[in-house]
Amino acid sequence: MAETLDPLSPSVNASPPGLMHKLRSRFSRNTPMSRAPGDGYVEFGEFRSERPGVKKVGTFAGVFCPVVLSMFSALVFIRMGYLIGNAGILVTLAQFGIAYLIVGFTVTSICAISTNGAVEGGGVYFMISRTLGPEFGGAIGTLFFFANVVSSALCISACTEALTENFGINGYLVAEGTGLRGGYWYQFLYRSTLNAVGLGVSLAGASLFARTSLATWVTMVVCLASALISFFVTKPMIIDRPSSNSISNITNFTYTGLSMETFKENLYQDYGRDYNTPNGDMVDFASVFGVLFTGVTGVMAGANMSGELKNPSRSIPAGTLAALLFTAVAYVALTLLTGATCSRGLLINDYVYLLPINIWPPFIAVGMLVATFSAGLSNLIGASRVLEALAKDNIFGFLLRPMVSESGNPVAAVIASWLLVQIGIMADSLNDIAQVNSVLFMTSYFAINLACLGLDLASAPNFRPTFKQFSWVTSLAGLCGCATLVFALRPAYACGVALAACSLVVALHFLSPAAADPKWGSLSQALIFHQVRKYLLLLDPRREHVKFWRPQMLLLISSPRQAAPLIDFVNDQKKGGLFVIGNVTVGRLNGTGDPLAEDHKYWLKLIDHLKVKAFVELCLAESVRAGAAQLTRLSGLGAMKPDTVLLGFRDTAPPRDFFLDPTSPYKTEEFDLDTEHIFPARKTASLLSAGEYVGIVSDVLCVRKNVCLCRNFHTLDMAAVERRSAHLQHIDVWLVEPLCPHADPFTVRALFALQLAAVVRSARGWTHLRLRVHVVESHRTAPPTASDPNIPQLTQSLPVLNRLDQLLKLLRINATTHSVKDWPELPDRLNDSADSGLYHRIPVNYLQKVNNILKSRSSGTAVTFVQLPAPPPAAADADEDLSEQYLKVLDEMTKDLPPTILVRGLKSVTSTAL
Repeated sequence: MAETLDPLSPSVNASPPGLMHKLRSRFSRNTPMSRAPGDGYVEFGEFRSERPGVKKVGTFAGVFCPVVLSMFSALVFIRMGYLIGNAGILVTLAQFGIAYLIVGFTVTSICAISTNGAVEGGGVYFMISRTLGPEFGGAIGTLFFFANVVSSALCISACTEALTENFGINGYLVAEGTGLRGGYWYQFLYRSTLNAVGLGVSLAGASLFARTSLATWVTMVVCLASALISFFVTKPMIIDRPSSNSISNITNFTYTGLSMETFKENLYQDYGRDYNTPNGDMVDFASVFGVLFTGVTGVMAGANMSGELKNPSRSIPAGTLAALLFTAVAYVALTLLTGATCSRGLLINDYVYLLPINIWPPFIAVGMLVATFSAGLSNLIGASRVLEALAKDNIFGFLLRPMVSESGNPVAAVIASWLLVQIGIMADSLNDIAQVNSVLFMTSYFAINLACLGLDLASAPNFRPTFKQFSWVTSLAGLCGCATLVFALRPAYACGVALAACSLVVALHFLSPAAADPKWGSLSQALIFHQVRKYLLLLDPRREHVKFWRPQMLLLISSPRQAAPLIDFVNDQKKGGLFVIGNVTVGRLNGTGDPLAEDHKYWLKLIDHLKVKAFVELCLAESVRAGAAQLTRLSGLGAMKPDTVLLGFRDTAPPRDFFLDPTSPYKTEEFDLDTEHIFPARKTASLLSAGEYVGIVSDVLCVRKNVCLCRNFHTLDMAAVERRSAHLQHIDVWLVEPLCPHADPFTVRALFALQLAAVVRSARGWTHLRLRVHVVESHRTAPPTASDPNIPQLTQSLPVLNRLDQLLKLLRINATTHSVKDWPELPDRLNDSADSGLYHRIPVNYLQKVNNILKSRSSGTAVTFVQLPAPPPAAADADEDLSEQYLKVLDEMTKDLPPTILVRGLKSVTSTAL
């Protein structure tokens, strides 16, 4: 079956410009997760965590209180003795300074992002994903979800420890020999019970928790105040060793009250053993910092509640910064007063030292339980909101679809989060959980700072946050601080989390349905645009050099239904160069909008379907020739402009539809809706006239661009080429001027065809084919021709085959050479000149003999490169008769050949220089 114009050359688009408008609604019905209007949801990128009516919580109750409660959590009442007793006052304050510095920089990034637009449900995940795109945002969102789960498990474990220290056997608030039993399984039972209570509260609704957070905060502040007051009023005493400490031989320790000697004793670090671990592990700087950092991870608790806030953009910055200041003052005061009143032995061996020294110990017991349980509950609710947001954004497709809630409260997401927390509480040591918790949160902080830094560096016009106390310096400092600390302190954990994040990014890029959704904003696209523009300006076309030439192709087609193999082939032929697919629609603007706007998105889907690295240029013009001229001259940008134009061959044979053919590797139903096709096939009546087609070829050469006419590519089996089929063994190049066979074979035109063939052979999947170069062995004196200026003069006295071998060696092209001795003679009066009557006088039997020679040497040939005779000079005026005769010459010469490219090169693209 012969090739037709429609699949390979520009033509009138058979569908009217409005066809895509009619198909749009039907084509979009298959969009995943789309919902009917009025059901409380909108499309991807615009989902809300809750219905608008649920957002009734203000700054103090919705942000300040949850942040304070989450930050205090297990640290303030249960682990301050562990910090100061091992690290000392100076190191503890330094670690708090480092932690708050990192968190402070991160908070400025959170505030900048949250005040740059509407923040929906999902909190920090929503900010990261809407900035960095679905792949990176989904990966970090997943890690942030697990960070909240681990943090909830940490707080529940701390709450259980508070229970056993106060109400366990020999606890501070029970009679000696009575109280709750100890042991691992009893501890697990208590943790499970507390987790179940948290599940019940979470199922009741996050707004209920938010409205009770004020009372919880007041309770915790009263308990903390009692602890601070106790340092001043409690007299020195001897405190017995707690029953939970089984590694110390000392039975009692000293509380000295305010004392300068005690302060000096606790000033420097003196690491001991952690009695809370089963084996009494040694403590070091990293383990202390890992526990301390859990006291600042709750800074995002307010952002996690974004779905329940009245005004997230105002409440998140104000509430978070106020909570940060409040907790910092409390931690510093507690550190200084503890170091000045408690002996080091007491701090190392009794982490709950605040209980026996308090003016009324139940205050501390209540504070422990309230701070830890509320923090665990806050993290459980935060984890469920992040999980629901991941589900609504379709990040993991059908895997998380059950997590989408039709009501205000995500019941399925809460239950899933509760189950994971239940697994987390099986860990025996609170301090071990704290290490993992710190690494996960530092990774989340790293991502937030990266998002804000990228937005600032990309200079996106729409990045206009109302929070101005940030800059790229603060974001970079927070980013570097997180990365340095996490890898310096816990390199194994950090590598594991980094590997998990990278794996998720890659997996989501290839597998996530959301990755292909155009409604997602992606910071990477903004940064790429910024860098590409900069480098395009640096790419100076005046500094081009033939040594670094690479193909830059413009393929003009009408319907890709018949052009799929050619598109695939040109994608290999470009060899890292530029590939532009051009299409011309005949029409004109009528003031009602761009008639090609809808078409463009289907051409982009075509690029995805064929898996080619190409750009698309669509042109609206009053004729195909005018549109082709526009695309030839204007496609590309700066120095990245096509220098070679490819067209399909014009003949009248019926085309093959590769999208509907069941045996085709390009088969797809994506572009077929009922009885209508998005890329309709060309009818024979819509063929370009010979004058217009040859005029396009003449126009391309007129603007000094190379031209290629491609024929019979519907027979190219790319799959057979790639699987190294035995019947495809060669790529053939004919260094012969068909209408001037005795001319010098080493012209710019000939060597351009040789270079294209060498480029194709070097492409992946083509390297196993052998390159064969054919020349005519002639004893006649060749007419003078201009040789390629970028190759050295070859020894004219040598036979043409020897000169060809010499040239291939200089060009480093691995090919076999073949001589043609039986090329037919053309009458002397005929030559490739400006004679406008040339093509009428070429004997048909000469063309048939040439065709027979080409066919006789094409056994096992995948692609053949043949030189294209110059179009007749009158083609510029679209002389129909002369153009028809020119095409008949080309038709006779290439009839029944394997896939063939008729090449006419104008630019030197070969070089033998270093």
